[in-house]
Parts: sequence; structure tokens; C-alpha cells
Amino acid sequence: MSEHYLVCPACSARNRVPAERLQQGPKCGKCKAALTPATVLELDGPKLDRLLANESLPLVLDFWAPWCGPCKMMAPVFEAAAGEHAGRLRLAKLNTEEHQQAAARFGIRSIPTLIVFKNGREVARQSGALPAGQLTQWLRQFY
Repeated sequence: MSEHYLVCPACSARNRVPAERLQQGPKCGKCKAALTPATVLELDGPKLDRLLANESLPLVLDFWAPWCGPCKMMAPVFEAAAGEHAGRLRLAKLNTEEHQQAAARFGIRSIPTLIVFKNGREVARQSGALPAGQLTQWLRQFY
């Protein structure tokens, strides 16, 4: 039996979840919040560090800014993808204006930029907005 470690988006507790339960809407053992919500998580530097250090589910992180036109166009597509891939990927956003140090740490030069992390390591990067079909196709290769 394979298992995953998930960080609760509500209380940051680390939870162990059997792989076969990921699609069944597992809940946090501490606070009972959904561990695989069908929404995009909003991260800051410390929350990002916690996920990278403690989570085994692939993390797809969107580096964006509120003034960025392509970021605004891609936001609803990215949100829909969070629901489509819940339990297989964790989708999150980091505002590069509010969290400049975190963005600099990953060498973000243009936005939107998507980075996929597996077990805390970067495995792929995509710059520029993607339409829904291309985003779905790109994300499927990571699970």
C-alpha cells in the first residue's frame, strides 16, 4: 500500500493518507478540514516552505501578480484545473508582489510562471499563460 503525506491547508498539520483514499476527499486528522480541496491554495513564503518540506503530492505553483493581464486571464482556468486534478496534484498561487523574496528564490523573471515540485524539488517550469486544454495536457504528465 502506497501512501502520501499532505499538509493541511487550514492548520498546516502533516497527514499521512493512503494513495487509494486521495480521490475520496480525505480530511485532516487534527482540524477535519479537506486535505485535497478542489480550489487553488494561496501561499506565502513560510506556507510554501512547509509544503515543499512535508508533502509528497506534486505541487503546481503559479507565480502571478495582480497587475498582470495574462495572469488575470489564466486565473479562472487555473482554478478550474484545481478541481479537475484534486487528489492527484495540489495547485497553489504565490503573489510575486507580496512575496518578492520567495519569487526571487526561484528565479522568477516573467509571470505567470508555473513550477511543478515533486517531493520538494522542481521538476518542470512553464512561463506564460496557457489555455485550458494545454494546461490540462501539461498537468497530466505529473501524476
